[in-house]
Amino acid sequence: MTTNRPIAAIVLAAGKGTRMKSDLHKVLHPIAGRPMLLHLMASVDALSPAKKVVIVGDKADQLEAALGGSAELAVQDPQLGTGHAVQQGEGALAGFDGDVLILYGDVPFVPTATMQSMIDRLGAADAPAVVVLAFEPADPLQYGRVITAGDRVTKMVEHKDATDAERAVRLCNSGLMAAKARDLFALLARVTDDNAAKEFYLVDIVNIANADGRSCAVVTTDPNDVAGINSRAELATAEAQWQAFKREEAMAGGASLRAPDTVWFSWDTELGRDVTIEPNVFFGPGVTVGDHVTIRANSHIEGANIGAGCEIGPFARLRPGTVLEEKAKIGNFVETKKAHLGKGAKANHLTYLGDATVGAGANIGAGTITCNYDGYFKYQTVIGENAFIGSNSALIAPVTIGRDAIVAAGSAVSRDVGDGDLRMVRAEQLVKPGWADRFHDTMRKKKAAEKK
Repeated sequence: MTTNRPIAAIVLAAGKGTRMKSDLHKVLHPIAGRPMLLHLMASVDALSPAKKVVIVGDKADQLEAALGGSAELAVQDPQLGTGHAVQQGEGALAGFDGDVLILYGDVPFVPTATMQSMIDRLGAADAPAVVVLAFEPADPLQYGRVITAGDRVTKMVEHKDATDAERAVRLCNSGLMAAKARDLFALLARVTDDNAAKEFYLVDIVNIANADGRSCAVVTTDPNDVAGINSRAELATAEAQWQAFKREEAMAGGASLRAPDTVWFSWDTELGRDVTIEPNVFFGPGVTVGDHVTIRANSHIEGANIGAGCEIGPFARLRPGTVLEEKAKIGNFVETKKAHLGKGAKANHLTYLGDATVGAGANIGAGTITCNYDGYFKYQTVIGENAFIGSNSALIAPVTIGRDAIVAAGSAVSRDVGDGDLRMVRAEQLVKPGWADRFHDTMRKKKAAEKK
């Protein structure tokens, strides 16, 4: 069942994240090239929420910049517990009469379907006051416990306040909840700090609702869906889990990964069918790969659109703004940046192409560079269709090389080359017969004399 009631999300992100030991806010540390908070917000957005409120505290300016106006911010200061944190969202939700999801910025991979299940349970015929998201970890550790009878929650208790019998329960509180806005803030107003930590616990709204004779319900999920990230080690674990899932997804979609554990994807990497990826390939954000592409070992790709049938690497670096049309080729030790290569164009080795447009069928010889930057501004190089750029050439932008033109090896080209022209820019070769022999004789005699 999917309800039609409006949905709001309150995301808690006010913690200091001291275990990260970082100048960057904890929830902005990236997984697969995307801040963990934005992973969560993307899942929330799939529900088309009417309101999104992020509770901030430490490094609030960083969160404001990262969210870019996509959510309202509410400040928690001082920080007096999770219940107190959620209360700070009340002002932003003034007049809102719908369902509220309570989420955590450092729990980034809650599936949209799980959030929807919580909302659906909240709208069931028995009308629970609160829905709790719970899980059963392999080791319950220090998690708060959810005491139930069927799917009804009879008690919520923090580990430090639990009895031995309650600690023996394996169903644990994820911290995520759902409640109708009118119930949520009324219950929060009655929460006290009468506990070991002297904090206002969010879980107490369940106990208060139960004491009122109202029911509260539990929805369960996989432990991986609610894994929290509080340290660099947990961040690395989350990255590894995400990458493992993405690799499986890529192979199921028709890509061949020669050594899957060595391939690293970004959150938005798109692969076509019959793509072959060799070992040690890294994808940064913004990469789209067409069908029948081969990416050879030790290549680094970000911000690139790779057309069908292209070949990349080994040891290639494609930087943002790279566009390769069908069957273009970028070989070993080639770097591109804001470069557009037409159909069948190729740069096979030892080349830098920056701020360049390369026509279809053009060949870029080894050692070629586009000299695109004068220390102040960037300039364009345009190479026409079927042009041939000889090895070790420097193309000094702005410059245009015409269709079917040839640039001789070793040339430094600073003026345009017309269609079908040859441009050779070399000093006249000087030959001195026998000079090297005479030089060697002189130097050997001098060295021998010094040894006496």
